[in-house]
Amino acid sequence: MTQYTTFDSPIGELLAVSDDESLIRLDMRGGRRPVPIDPSWRRDDDAPALAGTRSQLSQYFAGERTEFQLPMRMIGNEFEQSVWAALREIPYGETRSYGEIAREIGHPSASRAVGLANGRNPIAVIVPCHRVIGADGSLTGYGGGLEIKRALLEHEQSSYAARRASWPPRS
Repeated sequence: MTQYTTFDSPIGELLAVSDDESLIRLDMRGGRRPVPIDPSWRRDDDAPALAGTRSQLSQYFAGERTEFQLPMRMIGNEFEQSVWAALREIPYGETRSYGEIAREIGHPSASRAVGLANGRNPIAVIVPCHRVIGADGSLTGYGGGLEIKRALLEHEQSSYAARRASWPPRS
């Protein structure tokens, strides 16, 4: 059975969708291509994968979480899966270019294909497609819009800088 919940966040309303065990979608409702709520889905704000998603995203936006530990099931072809796996390896507070991701997955001339796979990422924020930028450092396409991409990157970079400034902890 497919369940969903919606909740507010600093980047607007989010839609989280799960099967019985895993998060399968996370979308920004105000993005360029919002996913409609399927009438066959059942609203369940307390489904374990959805409650965990809401909790961990709340911690992320509060600057208390830099990594997510959620069960996820992402449906895509082999190339998309390799791109999405590479996205999950980009450290919090850092960025990579499409070309860097293409080289990392062993397809150095596939930066455009990486961009397409990045755009098909079904789990926004948690699988950090917002951390992928143009080779010249410019912000390029993002399903939630460039303002949201910029806000997510600024959030991570300021939180990352604050963490580094307070390290090592003083006793």
